[in-house]
Amino acid sequence: MQSFLLSAWRAGMRSRSIQAVLVLGLLLVGVAYLSAAFSPRQPKTVALDVGLSGIRVSLVLFALFWVQELVGREIERRTVLFALTYPVPRGHYLVGRYLGVLGLLALASVLLGLLLWLVVLNSGGTYTQGFPVAPGGPYWLTIVGLWLDAAVVAGFALWIASLSTVPMLPLALGLAFAAGGKSLGAVAEYLSKGAEGDADIMRLAPIVDVIQWVLPDLSRLDWRAWPMYGVAPDATAMAGGIVLAASYATLLVTLAAITFTRREFQ
Repeated sequence: MQSFLLSAWRAGMRSRSIQAVLVLGLLLVGVAYLSAAFSPRQPKTVALDVGLSGIRVSLVLFALFWVQELVGREIERRTVLFALTYPVPRGHYLVGRYLGVLGLLALASVLLGLLLWLVVLNSGGTYTQGFPVAPGGPYWLTIVGLWLDAAVVAGFALWIASLSTVPMLPLALGLAFAAGGKSLGAVAEYLSKGAEGDADIMRLAPIVDVIQWVLPDLSRLDWRAWPMYGVAPDATAMAGGIVLAASYATLLVTLAAITFTRREFQ
């Protein structure tokens, strides 16, 4: 398993498509800096909000492209057959690849997090906000939440790659999964408050209730209100979000390993 992890790390660092995503991440952080210039009262808060959204998008794209490069394309080109000649269970290949992707995502999270924090510190010039942003622990715990978010998306993409015969399917469905998981919490809350009396929208409530049993609420991993406004999330809710993410990712990787073990390559 360790050899698969290390090979995933090396291949991920050399991937050309990842260089494009990294440029996108840098551009999004640059947009965060520019957005602060258009906010006369809370420039650092605006830069942090836009920047965290940019990091989330970048990490999700990183996760999907790395799974596509390290698993999907190897299956498509049948180069995965060389890896399967090792005298180890097939599941070790996928788990090793997944752990390698998690390590790469952690590195990307740290680098983009450092870059964003430098941007936030230099936003607004000498202007002093009435509600300063919170550095240190709250900020980095928020980055950890974004990393967990991307880890769940990577697990889903890995599962799709383990059973798909269409090369781009993990990427397409992964994007839909990331968007749906992020918006699920807001939709459920809106419906729980009556949808402003709109009966047509309230008809969707039973469907959303069913979806909540299948799709994880990734918005529970977004703790940006803490570094932005000093509003600490409820400890129980935070722990529940972490357990949900870890459990869901573990389930997806397990399903991927089982599917991949039973898959026949011709």
